[in-house]
Amino acid sequence: MLFDGLRFRHWQPELRPDGIMLLTLDRADAPVNAIAQAVLDELEQIIERLDIEKPKAVIIRSAKPGGFAPGADIKEFQSFDAAGRVEDVLRRGQSIYQKLSNLPIPTVAAIHGHCMGGGTELALACRYRVASSAANTRIGLPEIKLGIYPGWGGSARLPRLIGAPAAMDLMLTGRTVSAQAALAMGLVDKLAEPAALLDVATAIAQRGAVRPFKTRLLGWATNTWLARQILAPILVKQVARKARKEHYPAPFALIETWRRTNGGVDARLKAEARSVAKLSRTDTARNLIRVYFLQERLKGLGGKDGIDKSGGIKRVHVIGAGVMGGDIAAWCAYKGFDVTLQDRELQYIEPALKRASDLYAKKIKDEGKRAETNARLRADVIGSGVAEADLVIEAIYENLEAKQELLDRVEKQLKPDALMTSNTSSIPLDALSAKIAQPGRFAGLHYFNPVALMPLVEIVRHKGVAAETGQRLATFCRAIDKLPVPVAGTPGFLVNRILMPYMMEAMTAYAEGIPGPVIDKAAVKFGMPMGPIELADTVGLDVAASVGKILAEFLKLPTPAGLEEKLSANHRGRKDGQGFYKWENGKAVKPEVPADYQAPADLEDRLILPLLNESVAALHDGVVADADLLDAGVIFGTGFAPFRGGPINYVRSVGTYALLAKLHLLQAKYGDRFAARAGWDSQALLSK
Repeated sequence: MLFDGLRFRHWQPELRPDGIMLLTLDRADAPVNAIAQAVLDELEQIIERLDIEKPKAVIIRSAKPGGFAPGADIKEFQSFDAAGRVEDVLRRGQSIYQKLSNLPIPTVAAIHGHCMGGGTELALACRYRVASSAANTRIGLPEIKLGIYPGWGGSARLPRLIGAPAAMDLMLTGRTVSAQAALAMGLVDKLAEPAALLDVATAIAQRGAVRPFKTRLLGWATNTWLARQILAPILVKQVARKARKEHYPAPFALIETWRRTNGGVDARLKAEARSVAKLSRTDTARNLIRVYFLQERLKGLGGKDGIDKSGGIKRVHVIGAGVMGGDIAAWCAYKGFDVTLQDRELQYIEPALKRASDLYAKKIKDEGKRAETNARLRADVIGSGVAEADLVIEAIYENLEAKQELLDRVEKQLKPDALMTSNTSSIPLDALSAKIAQPGRFAGLHYFNPVALMPLVEIVRHKGVAAETGQRLATFCRAIDKLPVPVAGTPGFLVNRILMPYMMEAMTAYAEGIPGPVIDKAAVKFGMPMGPIELADTVGLDVAASVGKILAEFLKLPTPAGLEEKLSANHRGRKDGQGFYKWENGKAVKPEVPADYQAPADLEDRLILPLLNESVAALHDGVVADADLLDAGVIFGTGFAPFRGGPINYVRSVGTYALLAKLHLLQAKYGDRFAARAGWDSQALLSK
């Protein structure tokens, strides 16, 4: 027999009567096929034996129902980084995949479900690829999101397989593609119905597959020396519009390595390994990997997959059809829940239904599924949906008395096991829950605008909430593809409490005469996704003023001059077409700044240090359980520079003494709003 005397934990080899070796990956003691060194070690033994015995063909597939392989084992990768072994590990992985590529027999990857990173590189090392046409099949190379790029041969093979433009788009964005899109670009050779995946893979193993001439031509023409010299600067300009090289070096390194590397696959692999290993040692890569694990932790708060993946919630009722309430309702319906949306009159609900329809038109290509999704969202002026709902979300305007009165009426209509929540952005939950008869099933469920894009939801606690309620809400958040973070119900909770000093200082600087574009540029240079002046206009100056008013006394923040005047003139920002900036077609029209204007040297510190100062205070006050949850909440709730690993991680990396010295200087110059908040000497901050 082919493998007499060899026993494998992670691979199941089966030589079929037709002479084809069926090689099934089923990583032991793991729910997915994360490709660890032990998996590669066994694969190398198998390939070496196959090279000697030479069956008619090899088909590689996965036994895991979720997918082919999610990529390399990132925890293991971290340990190799700590030991300084990354380049050796990369070269070893490349060597094994190259041995697979060099087999003198047909090799076919049969892909279903997720196929990412090192899993996609395994498939690329095969001669052919077949993908299941199921909706959950997604293929990609997302390493760029970890501050590196494909290092097991992906960047060496993909451009020559599908052409450099398409390959670079996949690797530089980290996006995933469906099986249909993968077929169109030449990434896979055939599609198959899920039940026929192995049959189609067998047919290709026996007869081969002819790649379209256009794809083969692109693979050659776009990778010549001249083409690389022409295309590389274009790619750099495209990347530079979205990312700064000093913040995110990986995409620039990928382009440059591809541009300058000549020779065959061995030369390309060597250059790839050297470049990726260098990137792995950067703070950006280490922080982005940290962010990945923070995200996984938030996902884990929703509980493990089981029979009930929604917290017992099937019907959702949303009260308040404004931008937030309407978009929350639309998103819940998009994710499969039956939703009723209530407001005083139908005229207030109709704009929300129109926005929902527009969202579904962008998200759902199948007309039948789009119609089903629209049908799940229903207008409900009289509020009959409350009695049938498993979850009620209150999303009216920020007024304590109005919310209390509404919640009192709603509670009397609830089913015994239904949950009641508020989307308040800043009102303390103890105040909201004070008049509720059964506070155990009430909590805050705070979404962020725009709901369809922002991944975080704060689950806001109060002293009477039941633990089961928090867990059910966390599970529901995962069911709608959001990241839950439990926070204390103190003013502003986590994200708004930390964000508000930053935004208020930006508005204060604007009132002093510093141009808005200059303020925004300073924040973006630090790594924020959007400047605070543009952000204030986007959120709405009315919302910023409302939250700021609630937090002003608690945080001892002055109200920026000129804000009330803008509100009085109905200049609320993007929604009115005028705020700090004029807005046209949803985009800010920023005024020109004189070429000789010099931004104040301390502007970045004025903006960022209030955010860091409040982060330290929030951690000290126990708004979240630990520093990692705080960093996760602020990154996913505000977009805080992911490459810095979160505000507390940044404080630790820079050093508390250095930052306190800057705070003292700002306090002496601008006043006590820069006084160091409690917590700078706390153990929670100092210990990692």
